[in-house]
Amino acid sequence: MKLRLSIASLATALALALPTNAASADPELRIPNFTHLRSQAVDSVDVTLDGFLMRIARKFAAKAAEGEDSPDADALSLLEGIQSVRVRNFTFDADGVYSKADIDSVRKQLSGPCWSALVTAHKRDANENVDVYVCLEDDKIKGLAVIASEPREFTIVNIVGTIDIDKLAKLEGQFGIPRVSQNQ
Repeated sequence: MKLRLSIASLATALALALPTNAASADPELRIPNFTHLRSQAVDSVDVTLDGFLMRIARKFAAKAAEGEDSPDADALSLLEGIQSVRVRNFTFDADGVYSKADIDSVRKQLSGPCWSALVTAHKRDANENVDVYVCLEDDKIKGLAVIASEPREFTIVNIVGTIDIDKLAKLEGQFGIPRVSQNQ
């Protein structure tokens, strides 16, 4: 999904230009477990890091960080405000295995009061859709949501917590985060 990667890069760059007054709401999406799709998928990924597991992730990042200017130190700093990370990805060997309704229940939650669209990209002929949203509260990003779908694959990502865009920008070109700035 080349479109998804470039859209996610663009979303990071656009986050600075967002309006910052939004009503209070919960940035945690209700993501179904999609058990009815697991047996039909050729590949599936289900990542849920919250509470205890986020504390463990921070400890591993802290051990990897040796100096204040290292990329690992920047990653650790970014993780400090994150409460949870949830990723659901399913890949199928045929079109139409999952229905649009399977992911629309999540997409509808993004019309809530705190959510603002960063990017909505749709390719009609390829039937590819990418939506990137942020949940804003008191001039701060409290959540990020990405929903990317195409006929044989879909991905849903929900990050809950304070996301510092300046810290995220320091990680450009590292840990699989693409470069979006002009100075490469």
